[in-house]
Amino acid sequence: MDYGLSERGAGRPKPPIAIKILIAGGFGAGKTTLVGAVSETQPLRTEEILTDQGVAVDDVSGVEGKNTTTVAMDFGRITIKNRFVLYLFGTPGQERFWFMWDELALGALGAIVLADARRLADCFPSVDYFERRGTPFIVAVNCFEGARQYELDEVRLALNLAPEIPVVLCDARERDSGKKILITLVEHAKARNTAPPEKMAGTPAG
Repeated sequence: MDYGLSERGAGRPKPPIAIKILIAGGFGAGKTTLVGAVSETQPLRTEEILTDQGVAVDDVSGVEGKNTTTVAMDFGRITIKNRFVLYLFGTPGQERFWFMWDELALGALGAIVLADARRLADCFPSVDYFERRGTPFIVAVNCFEGARQYELDEVRLALNLAPEIPVVLCDARERDSGKKILITLVEHAKARNTAPPEKMAGTPAG
């Protein structure tokens, strides 16, 4: 045995743990903005100009100023405390692209469902999807300027969320705000995955 090699390797710091995170939510909720705000690398974006034909298909009420749309995914990366490397996958919000979600969700630790307070009902499909898959998720309410501000208990009630699912406020444009919700998700997923079986009763199968 090469003891010298073993000794040299013993003092090396452990590489950070790679974690896949999904960023989901309705059309125009701020998913692309969030990935871009927190990513430590130039994010990969698959945005296209929203044409008149697209407007006829996608509901833009409440987000009339939006002129681009994600057609595949957004991708970014962030390192947390040199212990974790989070790989962020932003999902497309429109119903016509939902067929891609199963592929994007493979191997994910959990998901952030980004809710737009102006169009709260638009995040229902994301909540329903992750509940059915049994994927740990949190709900982050993106605080747009001029939008109605909901109490967190109001959001929980409106979305019929279980008490253990975290609901937080965020500003998708701010890096620190994005980091906080990512940490909240990782902590929630860790608690969920280490919970005793009796605590998981009624949780949908993955």
